[in-house]
Amino acid sequence: MTQQSTGKGPLTGLTVIEFAGIGPGPFAAMLFADMGATVIRIERKSAVRRPLSLLSLGPFDVTSRGKLSVGLDIKRPEGRNAALRLIEQADALIEGFRPGVMERLGLGPDVCLARNSKLVYGRMTGWGQDGPLAHAAGHDITYIALSGALHAIGAPEQPLPPLNLVGDFGGGAMMLAWGMMAALWEAQRSGQGQVVDAAMTDGAAYLMTMIYGVKAAGLWSNQRGANLLDGGAFFYGAYECSDGKFIAIGPIEPQFYHLFLEKMGIDDPDFAIHYDPTTWRRQREKLAPIFRTRTRDEWCALLEGTDACAAPVLDMDEAPQHPHNVARGVFTIVDDVVQPTPAPHLSRTPAVMPAPPPEPGADTEKVLSLWGFDAVEIEALREAGAIE
Repeated sequence: MTQQSTGKGPLTGLTVIEFAGIGPGPFAAMLFADMGATVIRIERKSAVRRPLSLLSLGPFDVTSRGKLSVGLDIKRPEGRNAALRLIEQADALIEGFRPGVMERLGLGPDVCLARNSKLVYGRMTGWGQDGPLAHAAGHDITYIALSGALHAIGAPEQPLPPLNLVGDFGGGAMMLAWGMMAALWEAQRSGQGQVVDAAMTDGAAYLMTMIYGVKAAGLWSNQRGANLLDGGAFFYGAYECSDGKFIAIGPIEPQFYHLFLEKMGIDDPDFAIHYDPTTWRRQREKLAPIFRTRTRDEWCALLEGTDACAAPVLDMDEAPQHPHNVARGVFTIVDDVVQPTPAPHLSRTPAVMPAPPPEPGADTEKVLSLWGFDAVEIEALREAGAIE
């Protein structure tokens, strides 16, 4: 069952040009599209059909949902000029190439802002537009390594990458979108656009702000697995149940902890104090076998929905079916693809429900026509090899 876009989101009327890439750039553009902006994704003229992989998801590329796709050869003068005509009419632009690539293509900030002085030009990189590492290759894991975030996550003996959520999407895409929205707000008053230089390593460090503050207060150790929120505390972690599934607990505050003990039927005096790190290992060793006496669902029937702060550790098949997620509409199905719905929820101008991702280049002629190209100009672009 396909759920098509309905209603208008709060960013209706905003136009964003996205230069196709992978990871955080497309996700940031998706955030704009989900909130109602018109996002025009400029693809290579002939997007190569590769086998399904993390780099080529085809109809499963849900970060392209709700966008328009234009196939342009921007290495040709005709394609570059067509892109500039679209940019002239846009509010914002997103690109995720290495520093200097857009300049070499003739589509750098100076050129684009000269054409459109109110343009917000969003740049998504790993290391940023300058600095000693600016031109080096990298991935999420290397960007968060430099920020201090990777060192703080994982088992005591080894850091563990938390998927690519901290660098690509949290420190990258979310910070890019936030910076662009700030610049768009300012442009409404000043009439002037600007460049937003979003680096994943900068953003990952930014996400660590509270942890750096806690460490400065002497309440956080550089040793992994020894702190309140990194799995060190026995009352903040996941425990295996009798069926091999896991339950997560986090009763940090005293009143929640006391309720947790009550619900668990624990009256061992060894659990009376829970803020002493020197006792955490012993308390974990005592708590673990208790959780192994029942299944995950049995523990959830006892603990979930109470102030004991517990929840089942759901896999990606289970999460969309959980009653709370169903009630909140956290997931939807678009062309048989299960995917998260836009967040957060707005009361008056809710986000647009996702539409399927377009085929690469599917909207080329429609977009060019709507943005002022006549039939003769479109045919000239085709003859020049700038479009299919």
